[in-house]
Amino acid sequence: MTGNGQKRAAGRPRRIERHQIVDVTRRIIQEEGVEALSMRRVAKEVGATPMALYHHVRDKDELLMLTLAGMAATVPRPELPEDPRDRIVATAVHMHAVLSEMVWVIDVLSRGDLTDKGALWMTEEIVDSAIACGLTPEAAVHAYRTIWYLVYGALVFRRAEDRRAEDRRAADPGRGQFFPSLVTEDDAGELPRLTALSARWGDVTAAYDVAEQLAAVVDGLLARR
Repeated sequence: MTGNGQKRAAGRPRRIERHQIVDVTRRIIQEEGVEALSMRRVAKEVGATPMALYHHVRDKDELLMLTLAGMAATVPRPELPEDPRDRIVATAVHMHAVLSEMVWVIDVLSRGDLTDKGALWMTEEIVDSAIACGLTPEAAVHAYRTIWYLVYGALVFRRAEDRRAEDRRAADPGRGQFFPSLVTEDDAGELPRLTALSARWGDVTAAYDVAEQLAAVVDGLLARR
């Protein structure tokens, strides 16, 4: 009851702003990984009930889509060359560079068909340029998928390597990598190349140039025309 004898109006649920949902979701993923994310967890951290959160997003996938939205737009598009082959390479290199700066996005993309609509210009550019190079539309899509597998795979592997390195430093700072240290001279008969390269393996792999390898892959894909 209020002071004048009237009933107090039922309190409304706390209003949730969309940017709060996005900020909390991104922080959880960045700090703990996408596995730690749940609707209940996000609702709790924005100070609302799970039911209130469901008024804004339908499920976890939609929550992740909301979190991805606009990420590509935060990075300026590069000036692309005129030659369609060079446009494919430049777009693929840009794609890798963008995701390298937003490594948490890799965890989200691992769930399948989730994406930022604003990033689809890169897919369009690669497919269109591949067709301009002489590939059929079907072959152009397959070429894009191959390029995407290289970009995504390289980043997933690098992220896994970084996490393993952190775990090793925490558990046993003096322990090195299992490979190539497990290859010894006794393996020369069965693994001659790896044995010869094992001492230099770290230096050789450190010199891996994603842009150079992407260019080689693109040339191979276009050779099928």
